[in-house]
Amino acid sequence: MELVGIKIKNPIMVASGTFGWGQEYAEYIDLNKLGAIVTKSITLNPRAGNPPPRIVETPSGMLNTIGLQNEGLEHFLKEDLPFLAKFDTPMIVNIAGESVEEYAELAKRLSKETMVKGLEVNISCPNVQQGGMAFGVDPELTRQVISAVRKATTQPVIAKLTPNVTDITVIGKAAVSAGADALSAINTLVGMAIDIETGKSRLGMPTGGLSGPAIRPIAVRMVYELAHAVKVPVIGIGGIMTGNDAAEFLLAGARAVQVGTANFIDTEAPLRILRELNEYVHRHPRALNLS
Repeated sequence: MELVGIKIKNPIMVASGTFGWGQEYAEYIDLNKLGAIVTKSITLNPRAGNPPPRIVETPSGMLNTIGLQNEGLEHFLKEDLPFLAKFDTPMIVNIAGESVEEYAELAKRLSKETMVKGLEVNISCPNVQQGGMAFGVDPELTRQVISAVRKATTQPVIAKLTPNVTDITVIGKAAVSAGADALSAINTLVGMAIDIETGKSRLGMPTGGLSGPAIRPIAVRMVYELAHAVKVPVIGIGGIMTGNDAAEFLLAGARAVQVGTANFIDTEAPLRILRELNEYVHRHPRALNLS
């Protein structure tokens, strides 16, 4: 199948931030069988991330406040990209910045790498104090970022949207009008967990991003709204744990899906979900258009 010019073997991708650069999972699953690998967010310069603790379990989900920790673009190009180049699975690089200029520079530099098949523009991370979700809750800032990235690259541009808005279709339309080839939705919801013994946040920051099955109904609803509001493909994300979950997103209008939190629980989750989705398709051969 094809997604915005990227040839993918199937609609099951792995979500940014939950699969590292692939090395951690390569000994457990065949990366060549994935639809696509979406890298952890890359910033222009190294980021130390937020203070610990960074992850806490919640009912049917988890909160995280990693803070986009990574070693920066140069390290990615020299150390991580060569590993991913060993596989014939399309690589989509997730980029994040503190300014419009940083997003544009990342897009420009990554455009020179033939192994990079697309860019997912993270304008939706709730765990950073500069940039991040601030861009994705404002239609005009969304337009500015996506427009700058669009001008800096010929690669497919995927805007990753935040659910922490009143109407996600307003942001989606802004991204598309600025040149986004596709939308991925949703990123995490802002949440909080308090230690009732200390009265303090259970995270190193007051709030974090909620992911996992707890957010799936919200994600399905937002994917449905976006799919009916824009004419570009929508990639569904949010608490996908089984093939039936993936089918639900595809029935809502998604063209593909990304598996995130499930990777922390089951290292073989993406390929298991693919098998289960194939079983669903065999039971309902006309339900989904996966050509």
